[in-house]
Amino acid sequence: MTEVSKFVNKTESNGASHKKGILTGIGVGPGDPELMTLKAYRTIKSASIISYLANEQGKSQAKWIAREALEECHNDLLEIPVLMPMNENRKIANQVYDSAASEIMACLDKGQNVVFLCEGDPLFFGSFSYLLERIEDKFQCNVIPGISSVHAASATLIQPLTQQTESFAVVSGRHSDEVLIETLKTHDSVVIMKAGRARVRILKALQIAQRTQDASYLEYIGREQQVIVNNVSELVAEAGPYFSLFIVRRSERKHND
Repeated sequence: MTEVSKFVNKTESNGASHKKGILTGIGVGPGDPELMTLKAYRTIKSASIISYLANEQGKSQAKWIAREALEECHNDLLEIPVLMPMNENRKIANQVYDSAASEIMACLDKGQNVVFLCEGDPLFFGSFSYLLERIEDKFQCNVIPGISSVHAASATLIQPLTQQTESFAVVSGRHSDEVLIETLKTHDSVVIMKAGRARVRILKALQIAQRTQDASYLEYIGREQQVIVNNVSELVAEAGPYFSLFIVRRSERKHND
């Protein structure tokens, strides 16, 4: 039996072969629909069942980004919204992912393929990774990568993330102050994700690490409401939106031949 066939074939009591469905995590990019890959676009428009993370009102950023591809889907498209409350209680989040995984696996067990839409890249701070760990041992899972917000931010600023021997780190704003400060002191280039609620602490960490002048701040990259602040000392010290990050690079770089 091949590695793939152990997922897609299951022998029933009557000897018939039962074909299981496949779960595909698709990265739709950071916000601009034109940054979706051709493979992502083609897979989405041929989908019969889609799933996506949504807020309590049912609005989904990933679905909004993929709207053009979804317009080409079948009229009988089935949707599985994963309604996630906006809080940091991991117990609640895990309950939501447990429930969503059960609903998705019920479809997969019937032989139906499911496409999960994910902002950015599915495996880079992506909600898909939490479903993957619940499903991958039972069903075949595929991933179509997407452009991450990190690379979209670098392109928006038209600035390289790293050069030659420079070190590079990506951290979450949810890390402790000590971790943020140490990372900023240790690495030449740093991207701080999930900066919204942590913005006040991040600005303080930048000041302590003496990296304020190296930092840029971005919100909603590639969308109509995009915000870029290159002088973060002018940034209001208050919480920001979820879709925000800091890019910190050395202001002065030494170029050796």
